[in-house]
Formats: sequence, structure tokens, C-alpha cells
Amino acid sequence: MEFQEIFTDLIAWESLIAVAIFAAFLIGAFILQLIIKTTANHIGKKSPNHIVPEMLKAARGPALLFAIILGLYLSILSLPIEGIEWRQGITKAWTIGVVISLVQAAVSGTRFFINWYLKVVAPKTTTPLDDKLLPQIRRIVLIILYAVGLLIILDTLGVSISPLLGGLGITGLAVALALQPTLGNFFAGTYVTADGAINIGDFIELNGGPAGNVIEVGWRSTKIRTIYNNLVVIPNSVLADTIVTNYQSPNDAMSVIVGCGVSYDSDLSQVESIALETASSVVSSSSYAADFDPIVNFKSFGDSNIDFYIFARAKDRGASFKLTSELIKAIHAEFTKQSIEINYPVRKLIYESLDHLPEIPTAKP
Repeated sequence: MEFQEIFTDLIAWESLIAVAIFAAFLIGAFILQLIIKTTANHIGKKSPNHIVPEMLKAARGPALLFAIILGLYLSILSLPIEGIEWRQGITKAWTIGVVISLVQAAVSGTRFFINWYLKVVAPKTTTPLDDKLLPQIRRIVLIILYAVGLLIILDTLGVSISPLLGGLGITGLAVALALQPTLGNFFAGTYVTADGAINIGDFIELNGGPAGNVIEVGWRSTKIRTIYNNLVVIPNSVLADTIVTNYQSPNDAMSVIVGCGVSYDSDLSQVESIALETASSVVSSSSYAADFDPIVNFKSFGDSNIDFYIFARAKDRGASFKLTSELIKAIHAEFTKQSIEINYPVRKLIYESLDHLPEIPTAKP
């Protein structure tokens, strides 16, 4: 009877020790969480965009979970329970808990780093590549992390994952074939964004296709708004495989060419001087012109006029229409003032002399 009481007291004492171990780890976990939170808030007040506070906040959850699992594992091991199967079961449960903790830590770290980059670094970069790709990369990485963790847990539980991996490979191949157009658009969008030749707001024109301002470069398609205020959706695979003219690259300034012609009787030196002086005056006073000296060159002998052109440069594509209009009005007004003739389409008819024609006999009455 005394032996039974001693055994019972021993079990009760060891159980109390197990509870104490778990309680100690639990209290320590909450204290650690409080320390991390306080430190993160303190650093965050001094440096709002610093990486350390965000990193500490991301580590709070996984650290708390790991401390609780470790305390529970050590407390259970301290119990006076014998048996190999029981020990193996506890070890499996501990392994699963560690895997869950590590996966959670990896997920939190991935989310933290990408969110911090999108918030702090991405707005300072000149390319929208990171803004577009990182959310997609984050989603893919999280799926991979969860899948790897699930496979490790299944393997720990004794489930053979080799057939599962084989099935996933075949399923993945079938899904890849079915989603080939979508994946093609996704990677094409990646190329378009990474190349940096097309940005939001640029006016582009596809070879033999639509033209308009880019309003969005998505993972599947690119959206442009035409001059008629219509929305055109272009698959990224089409955009990557065609010739695209970007009217705002390498900069917004756009050349303007105004063609004109003067009569063959005009003094070409005078025409050139007046046209250049007028164009320079328009460029210097116009708010639509870029800092560029206009050029006047004669082009060809036309059917009715001697053709020439005025080469100037506008601030952007929208300003090019206004500058062209101003140049045409100014040139026309100055040529009219200087009596320089711009011919209508004319044809010169040359007849053979009447002296060489045979005399036409007249009838006698």
C-alpha cells in the first residue's frame, strides 16, 4: 500500500513538473512576443520605413508558435509514460509541429519582405516590373511553401508521397498544356515589363494595329485607350511578337514636319529665309514647342510647286498637333503678306504652232 502511494505521488509530482514546464514556455513565449512588439514599435517611431520593425513583427507569430510547441513537447516527454510507440507518436507530432512552425515562418518572411519592398523600394524604381511581378511571385512562392510543408507532414505520418509526386507531375503537365495560352501571355507580359520599352501613359502604335495610350500592363494583357476614347485589350503574346512604335520613348519630345510648296517663279532664297524666320518666331513664342531650332529644306520639284518642309520639335505628341497648326497658319499668313504664291494644282498645256498646220480649203459659193 505504501508503494502504491509513493508511485502515485511520483506520478503526480512528475505531472506537476510537466505542467510547470509547459507554463514556463508559455509565459516565456508571451514575454518574448511583448519584447518583440515593444522593440518594433520603438524602432518604428524613429525610422518608419526601416526593415527591422517589419521583420520583428513578421517573426512574432512563428516565434510564439514554436515556443508553445517546444514547451508542449518537453512537458509531455517529462511524463512517466513508457512505450516505444508512444514515444514515436510524440516524436512525429513534434516533427509536424516544427514543420508547421518553419512553414509559417517562411510564409511570414516572404510576405514581409515582398510587402516591405513594394511599400518602400518599388515606388523609387523607374520600372513597373517589380510592382507587377512581385505580387504574382508572392502568390506562387506561398503555394510552393504550403505544398512542401504538406508533403513533409504526409511523409512523417507514413504516407508514401512518391505516387503523389508522380500524379502531381502528370497533373501539372496536363494543366500546363491546358493553360499554355495563358502562361504564354503571362511570360510575354513579364518580358514586356522587364524590357522597359513600354510604360503606363505611353502612346504606342502596333504595326498594322491599334494605337493609343497605355493604361495598364497586366499579367495576361495590356490595355490601351485610343484617341476615340475606346478601350483596346491586347494579349501580351501579341504585343511581344509585333513591332511597336512608342511615341514617347526615349523622351516625350516629338518631331514635327510641315510640308509646303511655292510657285516656280518664287525666289527660293527669299522663301527659305522667310520660312525659317517665321518658324523660329513660332517656336520661340509657342508653349507647345521644345527647345530645338527649326530647319527649312527644299525637298523636290513638284507638279505645281517647288516643295519644301519645315522641321521642328514639339514637347510631346499632344503638343505636336498644336505646333503643326501654328506653323501652318504663320507660314500661310507671312507668304500672303510677302506675295509668295502657293499654287493650286496646275497643268501647262503646249499646243503646236498653227503655222505648221495645212490650210483648210473653204467652199466656194
